[in-house]
Amino acid sequence: MKSLLFQLILVPFVILNFVNNVNAGITSRFVREEWPSVDIPLDHEVFAVPKGYNAPQQVHITQGNYDGNAVIISWVTFDEPGSSKVQYGKSDKNYEFSAEGKMTNYTFYKYNSGYIHHVLVDGLEYDTKYYYKIGDGDSAREFWFQTPPMIGPDVPYKFGIIGDLGQTYNSLSTLEHYMESGAQSVLFVGDLSYADRYKYNDVGIRWDSWGRFVEKSTAYQPWIWSAGNHEIEDMPYMKKHMQNEVTPFKSYLHRYPTPYLASKSSSPMWYAIRRASAHIIVLSSYSPFVKYTPQCKWLEEELNRVDRKKTPWLIVLVHVPIYNSNEAHFMEGESMRAVFEEWFIHHKVDVIFSGHVHAYERSYRISNIRYNVSSGERFPVPDESAPVYITVGDGGNQEGLAGKFRDPQPDYSAFREASYGHSTLEIMNRTHAHYHWNRNDDGKKVAIDSFVLNNQYWSSNVRERKLKRHYLNGMRMIAS
Repeated sequence: MKSLLFQLILVPFVILNFVNNVNAGITSRFVREEWPSVDIPLDHEVFAVPKGYNAPQQVHITQGNYDGNAVIISWVTFDEPGSSKVQYGKSDKNYEFSAEGKMTNYTFYKYNSGYIHHVLVDGLEYDTKYYYKIGDGDSAREFWFQTPPMIGPDVPYKFGIIGDLGQTYNSLSTLEHYMESGAQSVLFVGDLSYADRYKYNDVGIRWDSWGRFVEKSTAYQPWIWSAGNHEIEDMPYMKKHMQNEVTPFKSYLHRYPTPYLASKSSSPMWYAIRRASAHIIVLSSYSPFVKYTPQCKWLEEELNRVDRKKTPWLIVLVHVPIYNSNEAHFMEGESMRAVFEEWFIHHKVDVIFSGHVHAYERSYRISNIRYNVSSGERFPVPDESAPVYITVGDGGNQEGLAGKFRDPQPDYSAFREASYGHSTLEIMNRTHAHYHWNRNDDGKKVAIDSFVLNNQYWSSNVRERKLKRHYLNGMRMIAS
């Protein structure tokens, strides 16, 4: 009896202590002291130009349709246009199929881009390895990619998440560590090359170097693109030299296509795809998004198209964080939060990934939808229906880390650290996924923050079914 009494006293204490520990946010004291935040010199081997006349370079692929059995293959040639043709097949060097695409180019001050090729390869089989060949003659190059499994509720899949990458030695560390992760596709949350940190012709040159820098990953697996502020390229000092050539997102839009038409979007800046068991929505922080705008109308329609019985996992990518406790870019996401947060909660979004802040931070499930300008609670409160918000703007770019967090740490912030790294999200089935954030520590990948992410739709349905079952069983016992 005494033992039972002790257990009854002990259990509430353990539970209370566990809850208190969960709610206590952590600010890591780790200090990064490895490589300076400067771009790698252009003569470094990571920017090497492929050998041969007119050899394709800057090869990258992204998803080409809504459901994942198509890719858009892109590359650049410099000596002459060459052909916009992809040969491909299911065995090495046996290219039984081909697809033709289109070529584009652009100018930026006195910089002339190479010939940029984009080819849609569709009608592919799911969960199949394809080999492909681009270019002509002895300068042709060969690569491969793996299509995702067919859409389904319990299809496992592993995503990498990278943001604000740039082309420094820290960027290289992030890229190489990511490539060891076993992830099958990258969700990129904006700010690619940081070429806008340069001037005049060097802007285009640094877009080219970045394309070669990431090719060892982007040529072999889809990177799902979203744009950040460093893709805008608003350069007032250049306008007097370039007249109408300084247009927002000019370099980005010419180089990095998205399958926006497949999700009925009117702009490549916002779109959606389905891949394996995930429905991924990409939003644009730097395009109009308030009520009645095209992006807002599209998002409302796209959220209503989500079928959680086919794709249980609902993931949103947007460059500017909705919740952020760093001094850098603090509250910049507030306007989008005011417009979309209720929708995110109503539709049970599982996780929202952002970049922009050059640090790492993860939130608890919280919301601030009860507040308005005339009444309501002023602060975010715990909300089991809300997404987890994760900032991964820690890819390694030349602007360096955002090392100053607000003090005290807000209640909504679960973990934060000013270090470089990348994340992975490994979906196991319809109910849970494993999340990891990996720090670049002295040239090594070190797993720092991890947790099991429970699916908002299926977990809540399981809870509801259990409550209903317990209720019905209780009613039967009363009736008997």
